[in-house]
Amino acid sequence: MSLTTTADGAAAALTITELTVPETLDSADATEFHAFVALNNAICLSDTGLRDFDRSAEEMLPHWRESTDEVHLTLLAREGREIVGAVTVSHATAEPTSAEVDLMVLPENWGRGIETALLAAAEAEVRALGRKVIQAWTLHRPAPGEAPLIPKTGWGRVSRTPHAQLLADDGFTLEQVERNSAFDLQGDLAPIERMLADALAVAGADYRLVEWTVPTPPELRSGYAWALSRMSTDAPSGDLEIDEEIWDGDRIARRDARFVDGGQTVSVSAVEHVPTGTLAAFNELVTGSDPEGVTHQYCTLVLKEHRGHRLGQIVKCANILRWRGIAPQSPRITTFNAEENRPMLDINEAMGFTPASYAGAWQKKLD
Repeated sequence: MSLTTTADGAAAALTITELTVPETLDSADATEFHAFVALNNAICLSDTGLRDFDRSAEEMLPHWRESTDEVHLTLLAREGREIVGAVTVSHATAEPTSAEVDLMVLPENWGRGIETALLAAAEAEVRALGRKVIQAWTLHRPAPGEAPLIPKTGWGRVSRTPHAQLLADDGFTLEQVERNSAFDLQGDLAPIERMLADALAVAGADYRLVEWTVPTPPELRSGYAWALSRMSTDAPSGDLEIDEEIWDGDRIARRDARFVDGGQTVSVSAVEHVPTGTLAAFNELVTGSDPEGVTHQYCTLVLKEHRGHRLGQIVKCANILRWRGIAPQSPRITTFNAEENRPMLDINEAMGFTPASYAGAWQKKLD
């Protein structure tokens, strides 16, 4: 417990307690979880001016109930009975080095010690886990403003928001900037069809398009697991300390189940390298139960040894064309890419993706 001050100067106790994760969303103890989801969405809107990052309680609950592959511990800050902030500490169970911290305090509650108390509580949790690295993300509007922050990679810049300044003052380093880009799904897709045809011609007979909707067919799980594990080694990450992830068919099945349990639809377009039977590239598109909801691109990767054959263009274009039949009312796709990942950004820009917001990737190494 720490102390903060109300607007009229009276002392008010700030209490920090662990979020109750309910069994179901309509159970008697689900009120806190619904409030937490609303706070998360309000923070994303405040930081970016966009509703694109709204998540439903239905989507989030399976991930917060999960404990086999990943753990999400959320701490709530209250003044009296009012929730005035939250912080989530997330970590993968198979990868031992880092934990990710997501701090959520609305602007009207900033500056009274709530954010510093939550950040300190989160660091204490990370230390208790025995992890040596804390990572965090900040969201930013497109205009960088005065005195922007530049990451260690030298690529991109973000605005000096109070959240970003707090992390910098607390010993975090801005390691990387990611661009959030949006694609109009209601526009003419003829250019995407042409780009797909061109890329398939370049790739040639050694590469074959494979597509499915989650849950992943059993015969594809092991290959998909190998390709997904390469996100941790092949995607640009600056100096972020990222463990090589351990994936197998069972972990894929559990991940798929969380999507399905959360009412989400996931389309995967992948390219198989025919001579070896391995998946050489893949792209994921995800949406929730709202047919008019925004589509999120999750992972996209071309394995290093298969680059130079336009496989990234194949999987991205093919999945967009497939997606039109799956979610015809979805207005747009939103995706994040490292600013230094010019090959993927070049594809995005050629396809018609435009910048919408930015994110900063922060890291703090613990003694």
